[in-house]
Amino acid sequence: MTPERTVAPYGAWKSPISAASVAAGSVHLDAPLIDGARVLWLASRPSDGGRTVVVARQGNGTVRDLTPEGFNVRTRVHEYGGGAYLISGEALFFSNWDDQRLYRQDPGDPPVPITPNPPTPAAWRYADGRPTPDGRWIVCIRERHESGEVVNELVRIPTDGSSDPQILVGGHDFFSSPRINGDGTRIVWLSWDHPNMPWDGTELWTAELLPDARLGTRRKVCGGISESIVQPEWGPDGSLYWLSDQTGYWNLYRDNQPLAPVDADCAGPAWTLGQTYFGFLDAQRIAMTITESGFDHVVLLRPDGSHTRLDLPAGTHRGRLVTDGKDTIVVISGSSSSLDTVRKIDATTGETELLTSAGSLDPAYVSVAQPIKFITDDGPAHAFFYPPANADFEGPDGELPPLVVFSHGGPTGAARPDLNPTIQFFTSRGMAIVDVNYGGSTGYGRAYRQRLRGTWGIVDTRDCAAAARHLVSKGLVDGDRMAIRGASAGGFTTLSALTFHDMFQVGASYYGVADLEALARDTHKFEARYLDTLIGPYPRYAGIYRQRSPIHFTDRLSCPIILFQGLEDQVVPPAQAEAMVAALKKRGIPYAYVTFRGEQHGFRQAKHIAQALNDEISFYGQALGFTPTDIPLLLRQNVTTNPPQKRSGRWRGQRAWPRS
Repeated sequence: MTPERTVAPYGAWKSPISAASVAAGSVHLDAPLIDGARVLWLASRPSDGGRTVVVARQGNGTVRDLTPEGFNVRTRVHEYGGGAYLISGEALFFSNWDDQRLYRQDPGDPPVPITPNPPTPAAWRYADGRPTPDGRWIVCIRERHESGEVVNELVRIPTDGSSDPQILVGGHDFFSSPRINGDGTRIVWLSWDHPNMPWDGTELWTAELLPDARLGTRRKVCGGISESIVQPEWGPDGSLYWLSDQTGYWNLYRDNQPLAPVDADCAGPAWTLGQTYFGFLDAQRIAMTITESGFDHVVLLRPDGSHTRLDLPAGTHRGRLVTDGKDTIVVISGSSSSLDTVRKIDATTGETELLTSAGSLDPAYVSVAQPIKFITDDGPAHAFFYPPANADFEGPDGELPPLVVFSHGGPTGAARPDLNPTIQFFTSRGMAIVDVNYGGSTGYGRAYRQRLRGTWGIVDTRDCAAAARHLVSKGLVDGDRMAIRGASAGGFTTLSALTFHDMFQVGASYYGVADLEALARDTHKFEARYLDTLIGPYPRYAGIYRQRSPIHFTDRLSCPIILFQGLEDQVVPPAQAEAMVAALKKRGIPYAYVTFRGEQHGFRQAKHIAQALNDEISFYGQALGFTPTDIPLLLRQNVTTNPPQKRSGRWRGQRAWPRS
């Protein structure tokens, strides 16, 4: 017999999914690697100050950390990192966060640096390396920060640290994906230049690799300013494979010939290095991911172009698939019902083994992603809807749940349908969520991705509002109780929606962009020209930058905002949030400004993640007229003491903002 549910206002339901449990469960698994009988991966540890470690599962099933205390396996190349470790023989090589030097760790020995101490802390950074077959050299990306200049190049490093890194290729703004063929005679890599981002256009290069790891004659294979190439790899037959979007979708190619072309993306944007979307099993089979309607699927591709889908939970596998060249696939994935898992798959039998999991949530309190499509001025747009879900509670008759619109970062990124503890934190308390894949998001082809060219702050904001209106029209949410939140670029979308649209009653910006001109003048190299395509070249389009910047139109703001900021953020510096706070304070609009020392662009420490979530829902409750259960009240002294102007005693149709 199903127990009777308690009737309680939406937003006030008691939930076992606490902010502390969300933070503790925010373990991110990444970068799988097969090394003989063992499988390795990276695991972030919010409970350990956000430290990332290499974890190994031995052939006998035992699992242990390989990274000793005092080391943090992360690289800052391109600021977003990726490609932070590799194996050569029995030695593990990794980039260490604090000093960004490359370390060698032999079995039973402590890690030792094999690259020089930089002239200033973390000035020389290394990522995305591959060893030569003889084990003498590593070829990788190096990023040098010297005298205000940032230089990226391809370098060779002796694995014994006997000499300094030596430059193999320079002259381009960015490099990635150096990959060496099986006999060590050829190498391939990608390069691109400003103003392109890697999902706009890249070039694929190859060269002879000499015995001392120097390069012979180089030649450009393909690519350019309007073709994005991802993950070049040498096949077991000696052919060169890669993913290209020249047909409008990232599809697999061999020696410039398409293999099994599909109208679906088989790759994603290269925000981080070292992502893997396909791998070789033998001469007859390739394992690959395909994204359809926002869900990733793993398929086996055969020489005749046919493919078979493996029986795995639909969710997120993108960029985290590796193979052993025989019968084994290892994939890190999430799904609507599970957090990150590492799974080992026998490609011949289809048998799947769960190697580890980042944790789970009680399904009685889980809201499952529902893909929705809605119409905008540019055509169909996409999102995932999460209705409130809690086995113990239901809302009052005649009441609809408040809605929180999630605007993802990037903006060249995507909302994914895998189990997100943050979303479940809200839905299990009686709030509805819509996670929007606005125009410009990835996973729907190049044309959809390019909807945002020149229109950032317009298309994304409009699509978020359209998703909310769609749900209101379906009678699924309360149109008078709607919030919007986002991080980084999603924070910009949030601030734009609150400034230029009269739809939302409250918002939350996590290290969001408020001033586009300041971002154009003060950000890191990787994104220094990103706004050229999203807005237009600066300063020629300075007027457009000002027109789209919420900081210049705070007179249009009339609802509460909470802002969260890491004080060591180099991507969106704290000055952006501080300028917004000053404007909100001057306008007398209720706000909260929550800062965290030791955090960069994205929060990694458990205590900070938990505090931010508690503060956020407490802030929503004060603005939308509900009292969250078991949530600390956000102290009034953190909010400006001047109450907002009211409309007939109500705040945009809601209860008046509390005075005390």
